[in-house]
Amino acid sequence: MRRDGWTGRLWAEASDTYAAILEHPFLAGLTGGRLDPAAFAHYVVQDAYYLKDFARTLTIVGSKAPTMADVGMFARHAAATVDVELALHESLLPELGIEKPDTVPVAPTTRAYTSYLLATGCCGSFAEGVAAVLPCYWIYAEVGAELVTRGSPDSRYQRWIDTYADDEYQTLVAEVLTLADEVGTTLSATEEARAREHFATAARYEWMFFDAAWRREVWPV
Repeated sequence: MRRDGWTGRLWAEASDTYAAILEHPFLAGLTGGRLDPAAFAHYVVQDAYYLKDFARTLTIVGSKAPTMADVGMFARHAAATVDVELALHESLLPELGIEKPDTVPVAPTTRAYTSYLLATGCCGSFAEGVAAVLPCYWIYAEVGAELVTRGSPDSRYQRWIDTYADDEYQTLVAEVLTLADEVGTTLSATEEARAREHFATAARYEWMFFDAAWRREVWPV
């Protein structure tokens, strides 16, 4: 799903971050089937927390959209996050031995990333909000497309991979990429630089999120 235009430039600038994500042992463990289920359980619980605030951020960003079509798109995407991704997590958690996920604390990286997205969505411009949420969309689409070619011997990990390789998810990502390219052509140099920084920061948070799960991150004090 590599592109030209403004999003192509964003991706090129974050390509080292994406390469580091693909090389992370968490993802290698998913496809090799060697990932400790406890690390995957940590990821699933934290991702459930993350997705709730990601959906909230989408509604905030969508409220600033210049057209009703774009407002509607973000509303649909927020609903899809709840219906599809959170439903996947709810089915996986019992299989991973997590009966009461809400008793697990929100981890530091999860708190930092979701706080960043919500703050950018609330306080930033529409373009800044789009740039901040875009890495989550796009990196998962790329990861799903790459990992599905490798597959996983663990059915739990394979279901996670399939969710992001699915054509329906890939279509959602294509929609927001098209919008982002349109937004990019309207920005002043200062606005564009600010939006690029949000994209780069959120991409780094994506690496940190996988790494936190790999380490089963907890608060140090």
